Amino acid sequence: MSIQFTNTMTRRKEEFIPLEPGKVKMYVCGPTVYNYIHIGNSRPAITFDTLRRYLKYRGYEVTFVQNITDVDDKLIRVANEEGVTVKEVADRYTDAFNQDLHNMNILPPDIQPRVMQTIPEIIEFIEGLIEKGFAYESEGDVYFRTGRFGDYGKLSHQPLDDLQAGARVEINEKKEHPLDFALWKAAKDKEVSWSSPWGDGRPGWHIECSAMALKFLGEQIDIHAGGTDLVFPHHENEIAQSECYTGKVFARYWLHNGMLNINNEKMSKSLGNFVLARDLIQQFGGQLIRFFMLQGHYRNPINFSDELLEQAANSLERMKTAYHNLGHRLETAREVEPNGQAEQQAQIISDLRNRFIKEMDDDLNTANAITVLFEVVKEANQYMTSQNVGVQEIRAYKELLLELTDVLGLILEQEEELLDSDIDALIVERTEARASRNFARADEIRDLLAAKGIVLEDTPQGVRWRRK
Repeated sequence: MSIQFTNTMTRRKEEFIPLEPGKVKMYVCGPTVYNYIHIGNSRPAITFDTLRRYLKYRGYEVTFVQNITDVDDKLIRVANEEGVTVKEVADRYTDAFNQDLHNMNILPPDIQPRVMQTIPEIIEFIEGLIEKGFAYESEGDVYFRTGRFGDYGKLSHQPLDDLQAGARVEINEKKEHPLDFALWKAAKDKEVSWSSPWGDGRPGWHIECSAMALKFLGEQIDIHAGGTDLVFPHHENEIAQSECYTGKVFARYWLHNGMLNINNEKMSKSLGNFVLARDLIQQFGGQLIRFFMLQGHYRNPINFSDELLEQAANSLERMKTAYHNLGHRLETAREVEPNGQAEQQAQIISDLRNRFIKEMDDDLNTANAITVLFEVVKEANQYMTSQNVGVQEIRAYKELLLELTDVLGLILEQEEELLDSDIDALIVERTEARASRNFARADEIRDLLAAKGIVLEDTPQGVRWRRK
């Protein structure tokens, strides 16, 4: 069996063949850290963490890079409004982002580069594009010449003229062509900036990912991934500047997840349906959010509602119940002599594992893989009610559930509960942290309690808590 992915570049399903046998270089675009992430941001994080887990399960050595954009117009605006530095804003929300990921059982990236730490490499990259004639300086800004890259539009499958006609292009007399995009922006008043051959300024958005991918993964990578909203212009521009700089194909496989709607409407602040991931994690727990996201195929849009979340909660509980029942049954099961029933159960277990792998091999079909997991639950429940239940078979079902749910990042084991006294002490510490304006620590404590199933309620009489 071979792994296949639907490649956005070719619009077809392809066998996955990495550049180097047994190794995978994977880059996933991370957030711009000017605020807490919303629930839509959690979908690519969960999806491509699951992909990473599955590739490792199938024996690949994966190097996973996810960047942090820590300088941007939005960050500068927030910093100016709060009277703090851009770095302080970035640090606060990077910590919050990583905590949200932890609460959804998303593995930390092998490398998490930040723009502010990659400025020399970005400048060197831009200099190389200018030397090759693919970029030009204009009044302290530097722009990429989209017309010089003959394949511009190959990811979004639109020629340059169509992109120009359909895009909202800002009128800018500094540009040679309306679709030329900024690699370097000249500094403005009250903006963080760095010295460069073109004067003080800061990087444009698109160049950041290309420079960080080159620095940490080399000239070519196996998988580049993100949401469909990044196909154009972000990923299109990454391809153009990277391939013009190196003369090589930038990424072999482009994977993009579908968008998330709230109650069948696009999520937006104007509609009042903008939901922060951390609020949902605190209310429902990160595991349920993760399970909910994996119930649909990653390439399809997904609808989020309280009703659908409740259905997911019931399904996840069924799986956990089966796992814990197997644990209890293991205590009373006995060793039995090898027999036809044992051989039959071993074959069922092997077939279920192979079916799970087949579904995951088919473009990371977690929806069908979860269906297989419930087949495991069904077979395990039936076996537990049969006569002559063997300890080896019960253990095999239990281990299979644990093995396959771990691939999906789902946790079936019950975590040790916090003692009431520990919770009270953490609430006191959180209150003191808020009083001293140490909001990062206060949020960290809240997230820790949420991950343990503790819901905090701020009341006029003080903070109350309850277990979910």
